[in-house]
Amino acid sequence: MTRAITCTTRPPRKGERDGVDYYFLDAPTFERRVKAGDFLEHATVYGHSYGTPKSEVLARLRQGRDVLLTIDVQGAASVCAAADRDPDMRRALVTVFLTPASQDELAARLRGRATDSEAELRARLGVARQEIARWRTFQYLIISTTIAEDLRRMEAILQAERMRASRARPPG
Repeated sequence: MTRAITCTTRPPRKGERDGVDYYFLDAPTFERRVKAGDFLEHATVYGHSYGTPKSEVLARLRQGRDVLLTIDVQGAASVCAAADRDPDMRRALVTVFLTPASQDELAARLRGRATDSEAELRARLGVARQEIARWRTFQYLIISTTIAEDLRRMEAILQAERMRASRARPPG
C-alpha cells in the first residue's frame, strides 16, 4: 500500500517535508493546477487549499498498487464521482471513515497538535460533527484508537477487499 501525496497551500508544520508529507504550493500554482484539471479532488479548508493529484493515484493504480488517500468527506465524494467515470478507479475504490471515539477525544488530539487557536479549534470541531454524521456513506468505519491499531484494521480491510470475488484473480 502506498499513500498518495497531496498538495496544499498551507505552510509546513514542524517536521513536515515537501514531497514527503505534502507538496507545498503557493496559491497561484495551486489555482493553475486546478484550472488544468490536475486534481481528482480539491477544496479550500480553514483558509488553505488542498488537492489530490490525479497522477499520484492513477499511475499507481495502473501499476497494480493499492493507494491510500487521506481526505475529508467532501474529497471522498469527489473521488467517488471520479471513480464512476474511470474503470480502474471504480474497481479499486474502497471507502473507510476514520474517526476518534468521541468529540472530546478529537478535541484533545487537536489541542495536542498545538497549531490552532481556540476559535479555529471550535470551527474544526463544528465541521467534524457535520462530517461524522456522514459516516454511513462509507463502506467501512474505523473508530480510531492508536496509530498502530488503526493501521492494523486498515490492512485487514485491504486484505478482505483483495479476496472479494469481483477483485480476485484465481491462479491459472
